[in-house]
Amino acid sequence: MEKCERSVHILPTNEWQIRPLSKLDPDIQPEAWEQAVESANGKVPSHRIVKDAVQRIMERTQVPNTYQLDEVCQILAKDNPELRGKGGCWSIVSAVNEFSCSVRMWDGEYTIGLQHLKSFNYLPAECEQMQVICDRITRVYSDSLEETVKNLLQSLGKLNRPYLTAVEEKLLSVLESEYGREITP
Repeated sequence: MEKCERSVHILPTNEWQIRPLSKLDPDIQPEAWEQAVESANGKVPSHRIVKDAVQRIMERTQVPNTYQLDEVCQILAKDNPELRGKGGCWSIVSAVNEFSCSVRMWDGEYTIGLQHLKSFNYLPAECEQMQVICDRITRVYSDSLEETVKNLLQSLGKLNRPYLTAVEEKLLSVLESEYGREITP
């Protein structure tokens, strides 16, 4: 009980320390702050300590993972430096884990926490179209490509619709024929 009393009087010294608390319901935030203060041995906790306390609570109270294989999702990159440059991009769920999903993107496979995914709610036929587009981009994409070509493929990987326009289709076809030598049946 003494620890609880002490942590009530430990207040944050800047906004960055409490920013992770915004991911929790307001009624759970004080509990997370108390845990963070305890982890910091009764001192004002750092951003990292608060973030870890929030993550532990989120995992404990996590709703079940409802994503499906082959579902098309948008990447929400906020608060995750590993996803820099991927915000808003589409991805295709390739494995459903307890608190994350493995997803395929134009440039590879990633494991992403559920809080960084949002379903596009595409119809099954639209998801199949996105699979085909993803496969086509993946066959062409590599880090050794010219910058302009990489940028074009990346922009196709950020489309918020399940199809290519006629011009986008022609551009991808040109890239496939130009770099298609890497495709092995």
